[in-house]
Amino acid sequence: MLKLHEKSVEDTVALMADIGRNARAAARPLAVASTKAKNAALVAMADAILRNEQAILDANAIDMSNGEEAGLSGSFMDRLKLTPSRIKAMADGIREIAALKDPVGDVIAAWDRPNGLHIERVRTPLGVIGVIYESRPNVTADAGALCLKAGNPVILRGGSDSLNSSAVIHACMVEGLKEAGLPENAIQLVPTTDRAAVGEMLKGLGGNLDVIIPRGGKSLVGRVQTEARVPVFAHLEGICHLYVDRSAKLDMAVNIAVNAKMRRTGVCGAAETLLVDRAVAATHLVPILEALRAAGCEIHADQDVLQAFSDASPATDADWVTEYLDAIIAVKLVDGVGEAIEHIETFSSHHTEAIIAEDAQVVERFFNEIDSAILLHNASTQFADGGEFGMGAEIGIATGKMHARGPVGVEQLTSFKYRVRGSGQVRP
Repeated sequence: MLKLHEKSVEDTVALMADIGRNARAAARPLAVASTKAKNAALVAMADAILRNEQAILDANAIDMSNGEEAGLSGSFMDRLKLTPSRIKAMADGIREIAALKDPVGDVIAAWDRPNGLHIERVRTPLGVIGVIYESRPNVTADAGALCLKAGNPVILRGGSDSLNSSAVIHACMVEGLKEAGLPENAIQLVPTTDRAAVGEMLKGLGGNLDVIIPRGGKSLVGRVQTEARVPVFAHLEGICHLYVDRSAKLDMAVNIAVNAKMRRTGVCGAAETLLVDRAVAATHLVPILEALRAAGCEIHADQDVLQAFSDASPATDADWVTEYLDAIIAVKLVDGVGEAIEHIETFSSHHTEAIIAEDAQVVERFFNEIDSAILLHNASTQFADGGEFGMGAEIGIATGKMHARGPVGVEQLTSFKYRVRGSGQVRP
């Protein structure tokens, strides 16, 4: 298991410098590692995780106990909790990543110039990646596996709340690297809860860190985006919307609304705002809200909704910009798809939005006019997930517009270079 380092700030700075140098030293051998070796390491990691299930559960029990003593919220505890099924899903996700096509060396485009030069654009690893995350110990496995497949060393800095769980999972990842003969420092877990470690990562570890990916709450991501001196892939929060159009089928709308909100309330793809077309308020609104209440959801409603459904609390301005990550949803009546789009573009975090509708023209307008990373038609917002997209897993959902957007999987963890082949050409 990882040996915790709890000393002075100066010691932490020195520790992080060593971690950065070790990651950089692993970058070149990992960039040229064969697909066979990377896949062998991933399969060995998955096997080690299943073999060490009880050790992972025991470590997680310590984290859960500490979380209860610290008064962590229910949604936070849900993200922290590991079960045999979640551990199996972690291992399955790693195997799925192993089965993916290796992006490194893939020729994205190729063309010939009139002077005879042949030009290729080829995928390459990004370099050393830093992942800073909270609560979710499964990110240790997901991020480590994805970065390895894309040929990138990774430095993982999990939250103090999940460090015991992450340490055992990380040991399984290192075991897989050893079995495949790959550098053990290709996947490193920061062995300290000292916040100075995050500060050192944001500074770039002396030029040894190429990109940072934060995965956590608004304060964490906001700090990273404000202070980082290296590029950042981030989403600030998941204020996701579900719009029920006048053309929506009632049964579908009910089922999707309950799933989008209540399947797992603590994930970033959970619906936080429900918009219902005023034209079907008499037929659709109450059945949807009754189903949500029966599932245990608290409803914050605008005045129009309150008149039709009294078992709700009045919505405030804050409700439209809140990522609850809990069994709470804000509900509003809108005058058709136009007002729905206006509301979403005003209040959304541009993460994920869904429309339930049978009118193809309305769906196309929704898709064309809303500028969010993920848009869904007649499907739950909870499909906003790299695994569900066939990526095996994801490090997070990026809502920016540079380099990566949406689920960040193996392809998004690569850059590219140009290879130009000639036959003696010189430029006139």
